[in-house]
Amino acid sequence: MDRVVSAVDDPFVVHRNLLFTVAYEMLGSAADAEDVLQESWLRWAAVDPSTVAAPKAYLVRIVTRQALNHIRSTSRRREDYVGEWLPEPLLTAPDVADDVELAENLSIAMLTVLETLSPAERAVFVLREVFDVPYDEIADAVAKTPAAVRQIAHRAKDHVAARRPRIRVVPAEHERAVDRLVAALNTGDIQGLMDVLAPDVVSVADGGGKVRGAARRPLVGADTIARYLIGGLAKVAGAVHAAATTINGQPGIRVEIDGELAGIVTITVEDGRITRIYSVANPDKLGRVDLEVPLVR
Repeated sequence: MDRVVSAVDDPFVVHRNLLFTVAYEMLGSAADAEDVLQESWLRWAAVDPSTVAAPKAYLVRIVTRQALNHIRSTSRRREDYVGEWLPEPLLTAPDVADDVELAENLSIAMLTVLETLSPAERAVFVLREVFDVPYDEIADAVAKTPAAVRQIAHRAKDHVAARRPRIRVVPAEHERAVDRLVAALNTGDIQGLMDVLAPDVVSVADGGGKVRGAARRPLVGADTIARYLIGGLAKVAGAVHAAATTINGQPGIRVEIDGELAGIVTITVEDGRITRIYSVANPDKLGRVDLEVPLVR
């Protein structure tokens, strides 16, 4: 079937950044999100656009269904993953942080919480809470009744509320905590590191079984984490350098060894001190931190 619109005006092209953001929010993986967009494009290419009254909603529905299919097909892969699984970090433009609600929902911390939802709960939560999609449109996307979707949305919202950080941190406070952690990592100052960590801080590392020294279970407690980090840095055969960057709309840290990217670190902050550390070192997940990824809603 011939397309009746030019490529530049094609709704899929127009809304591509939004569709990628929806898929990424649902999957926590940019690579998987790209796969979903490719599958969605093939389905869209078989449709006559003139027959679609609301292309944006139609495309979001296609992407949602493909993302749900992808979650089901990759569930075993997640189960067999070595160590802790964390979302794939993305280098984002400063304007993503300007939309505070979007940045919070895109944060590694929030995406990690979304991993605890069922596929249907995650889809409903993302579409409703992040993108403000009407319940009837969500119902079409997830093949459920509007009444069922409302129940799922309520359950998912309660689940997320019980697990997400309860205190909203101003960007300046988050940046200060990142800067203090960067300084401690670059100098090996264990006391400086202890000063920025909350007593009950938790550290989660994702090495995918491919990075020597990456903890395969969460570490708990400031003393344990500080000594583990400083001890690990001392064993590295090369020059370690940490620098502040913007990851998933929030301040984060880029860690290099001899000028080569070794990992990305993000944090959560409460009362000026770090309460959670998320470290992604799996090389398969570090491909999107050198080029800004446009995320929109």
